[in-house]
Amino acid sequence: MRRKAAALAAAAVAAAGLAGYSGTARAETPAAACETPADHRIAQVQGSGDASPLAGRTVRVEGVVTGDFRRADQLKGFFVQDPAPDADPASSKGLFVFSTQDVKPGDRVLVTGKVTEYSGLTELSPVSAVDVCGTATEPVRPVDVKLPLPAGVTMERYEGMLVRFKQRLTATEVYNLGRYGEVSLSSAGRLFNPTEGRGRSQAWNDAHRVLLDDGSNVQNPAVPPYTRPKVLRVGDSTTNLTAIMSQGFGTYRLEPPTLPTFARTNPRHARPAPVGGDVRVAGFNTENWFTTLNERGATSAEERDRQLTKLVAAIKGVDPDVAGLMEVENNDAAGADSAIQTLVDKLNGEVGAGTYAWIRHPNPGTDQIHVVAIYKPAKVRPVGAPRSTDAPVFERPPLVQTFARADGKGTTFTLIANHFKSKGCTGATGADKDQGDGQGCFNPRRVAQAKAITELAAREKNPVVLGDLNAYTAEDPVKALVAGGLVGQTERFVKPAQRYSYVFDGQSGELDHILAGKAFSKRVTGAAIWHINADEPLAEGYPTKYNPPFLYHPDAYRSSDHDPVVIGLKLR
Repeated sequence: MRRKAAALAAAAVAAAGLAGYSGTARAETPAAACETPADHRIAQVQGSGDASPLAGRTVRVEGVVTGDFRRADQLKGFFVQDPAPDADPASSKGLFVFSTQDVKPGDRVLVTGKVTEYSGLTELSPVSAVDVCGTATEPVRPVDVKLPLPAGVTMERYEGMLVRFKQRLTATEVYNLGRYGEVSLSSAGRLFNPTEGRGRSQAWNDAHRVLLDDGSNVQNPAVPPYTRPKVLRVGDSTTNLTAIMSQGFGTYRLEPPTLPTFARTNPRHARPAPVGGDVRVAGFNTENWFTTLNERGATSAEERDRQLTKLVAAIKGVDPDVAGLMEVENNDAAGADSAIQTLVDKLNGEVGAGTYAWIRHPNPGTDQIHVVAIYKPAKVRPVGAPRSTDAPVFERPPLVQTFARADGKGTTFTLIANHFKSKGCTGATGADKDQGDGQGCFNPRRVAQAKAITELAAREKNPVVLGDLNAYTAEDPVKALVAGGLVGQTERFVKPAQRYSYVFDGQSGELDHILAGKAFSKRVTGAAIWHINADEPLAEGYPTKYNPPFLYHPDAYRSSDHDPVVIGLKLR
């Protein structure tokens, strides 16, 4: 398997949409060639370990072609399998042949080549002879495999073999769908990050998933798999998946001779679920909304416009009366050209002049990004000046603003918008290094930030703490907020299966939270997470460099990498 080298010839073949190999005409194998028997069985070549005991030796094997991936935009080879079992269940009966010699599935072939280990995959390469000696009397039947595998069994025993999963497999990661044609599948439905507190370990998650590849060497294909007629989302599922078990780049991967179909078991929703109340408060990480090009956001004016269009569609869909926004460029001083002003202007152009206004952060910090707040003057009005804190623990200081209903009726509440330190390890030292507990780097820093926020919230009458906390629900920073008297609102109103706002490495979880003071929680009427981003592949986003044009739409889906969260408040 040769990783995604998008040569011009490969692109031409892919663009032509050819279903089969486009090489020379099939030639008859001389009868004499078929009289030279195999000197090894495939199981002997594979052995019962991770690597072949015959590596470096030239062998001749016999088998039946089970998968044809010879095109220039594919794997440039084919898989063969011995239809007769041997005495060792731990040895595989399949093998990859790195050759574009003309074959078709069902051919009985004799192959001569050198045994090689390539990125963990046992294969024959180079190959000196591929002799097609008729058609198999019976087709190779797939071996049934079920996740998780029995104790002591690994995927190695199936390497190169045709396998079938009768169980339902659910897409649990689609991030690399556009770039590599890869989808992570799970036999346990959506997989949640272990630090979400669902009682599952990392080992349990790993045992219940497998990677589905597309049998292609093309990186960023013009038409990625599983994007027509609808784009595959995390949560969609397939059954009776039949594919060949291959290996490469650190993991076992399924290469299907025919791409499977997926059922839309996680449909999109045009709006968030109803949250009630008379004031809607939301939190949304905009994923680096910058008006300055070639920084952390768009690289061209076209990309910036595409990103802005999607962000506005997302905010319109959430329809907040007050929203805390994260990862907005910290350039408020740019006036009309600032990121937040540009966003509000575009938003008002869509929903009506003056519908939204924004709060200038009194202490935005020195980071390239900061938190901001927008609001509807017809629904709420700021009470007093915006506040923040000078506590040195914050790279991105919180924004604090009290609001009241525009008509002056009812009680007030105080928004505290946050963006805690990320889990990235650059610059981490001492206790801030990754401790191996699943919480990533800088966990003590985030705990200190959480404690500082609880102290700040304790001074407010009706606090609403929201933002991208870079901490999952069962991690120390969220626990610190709860211990400080705040109540998570999605835990109250959102079903467990829907409590996630981010997907990373095939695991879902809540990084984006909304909490309220205990006494004020009685005024929260509902909460929702609108899954418009975390479940969608990266290829649908605003960048133009690699994403296929047909996947971009001026809508809310993949407007960011985080899902927006919204609650309803009954202030009267």
